[in-house]
Amino acid sequence: MKRPKLKKASKRLSCAKRYKIQKKVREHNRKLRKEAKKKGVSKRVKKDIGVPNSAPFKEEILREAEQRRLQIEEEKEKRRQAKKEQRAEKRKKEKEAASKEAEPTAKKARKDDSGTQSEKKPAPDRSSKHFLCAELNKVIDASDVVIEVLDARDPLGCRCPQLEEAVLQRGGTKKLLLVLNKIDLVPKENVERWIQCLQQEFPVVAFKASTQLRDGVVKAKKRRIVASNEVLDRSRGAACFGNCCLAELLISYADKTQSEGSLRVSVVGFPNVGKSSIINSIKGSLACNVGIKRGTTKMMQEVHIAKNVKLIDSPGVVASPSNPPASMALRSLQVEEGGESVLEAVRNLLKQCDKTQIMLQYTVPDFRNSLEFLTLFAKKRGYLQKGGIPNTEQAATMFLADWTGAKLSYHCKAPENHSLPAYLSDAVVTEMQNGWNLNKIKTGNKETLKAVRFPNQASSIGFTSKGPTSGLLSVADIPEGKPGAASTEEEAEQNKESSETETMEDSNTTEKAEKLQKKTIKKKKGNVRFQSVPIDISLSTAITDDAYDFNTDFK
Repeated sequence: MKRPKLKKASKRLSCAKRYKIQKKVREHNRKLRKEAKKKGVSKRVKKDIGVPNSAPFKEEILREAEQRRLQIEEEKEKRRQAKKEQRAEKRKKEKEAASKEAEPTAKKARKDDSGTQSEKKPAPDRSSKHFLCAELNKVIDASDVVIEVLDARDPLGCRCPQLEEAVLQRGGTKKLLLVLNKIDLVPKENVERWIQCLQQEFPVVAFKASTQLRDGVVKAKKRRIVASNEVLDRSRGAACFGNCCLAELLISYADKTQSEGSLRVSVVGFPNVGKSSIINSIKGSLACNVGIKRGTTKMMQEVHIAKNVKLIDSPGVVASPSNPPASMALRSLQVEEGGESVLEAVRNLLKQCDKTQIMLQYTVPDFRNSLEFLTLFAKKRGYLQKGGIPNTEQAATMFLADWTGAKLSYHCKAPENHSLPAYLSDAVVTEMQNGWNLNKIKTGNKETLKAVRFPNQASSIGFTSKGPTSGLLSVADIPEGKPGAASTEEEAEQNKESSETETMEDSNTTEKAEKLQKKTIKKKKGNVRFQSVPIDISLSTAITDDAYDFNTDFK
């Protein structure tokens, strides 16, 4: 009976009715069992006894049975595969029939007339040198102002003479402007010297790009309460300095020169100098992709920052293989592509630095070579492989990431006696400085230098620069032979000489030691003396287990 207030009827029964149903079910089951017993049908499947142990040739019989079972399984599998193939062929035929019906008659006629269609051209490889050089040339041709971005840690090494010469040779009213990025990683005195030095050639703007722009649309919300330590945290990753100065400079130049259309400003330079970060900082949002990996930007990209100013992001300049190995380790794409060994790149970088400063920076004990440094560094950071073996390759990649990214503080000394390069003259310098508000640049640089928090001279690593890095603007400029062969010949000779002298010294010392031992043994024959054995202290012995061997007691 359905109750009025409930949607579903209750399943409750009276006890008499429930017991009656259960009785009926029992009787029915008993009846079924009786009938099954009469017919001789039983639910239990008889267990296969198998071959008894007393049977002769038991092993052969079992082997034959196994082979028969495998053969049956193979046949089943073949049938299954054949059915699959039939189904696939059927589907293919159905698709072809449907496409033929859907295809218009005009297309069919066109196909018959033209015959075989021309094959589609394969998409160009965006990471190839041909493509990158072509894109860079496109960017230079399309721009009115070219901004060359320099890493403040090594401004001379980030300059590309071929690029600057190409901009000057294009003619017209093209202007070249230098932007000194990552100034927060260099001591203040060093930045001031470099600005004075570079201003003698082109206008220079000091810049510190923001590295914490995450969203492309949403900007940072205004806070009601200002933190007390905000002044200290200003120059960290979120803060940006020099963007207002650079934006105002470009807008004022556009108002002067561009009567119609917008000013096209290209941002060029070597990989990992911060080209895309500068564009994002001026825009105030994530307009271009940014990454620690070299060569993140592959194609030119336009970004509007004002009504009459348009910034163009470009791929990094391809470094020439004839450069010294130290500059190739920092600016070449070969390390990322696997063309050059990461361990070799680290070895070349360590040669250009002071050993004590590296030890203090990475809190590592004294080391003899780059491999020992990487093993100590890997143990320090916890980069271990299976069995607790230090992963030197991972340590090397992290070391390079520190040097190319916006993390490690190192600096190069500015040249005291400055002289203009061959492709520049006094007339060209004055022409490049015309049109810019130089007083505005000066005041802007002073304000940025005041605001930025610089590292101490003692905490920054001293680095010897190898001079300007030559780049490739066309693939025809690539020299034949192995990369860096011309530049590394002298270094290889020096290494050979040093290794020869070291081996000579080692041999002399060993001979002297042997002579002294013989003399001492001859003098005191009566006393029992233990002869000293030279101990090999190397990386291989340091890694191996130094457990006590009990077998030595029983020899």
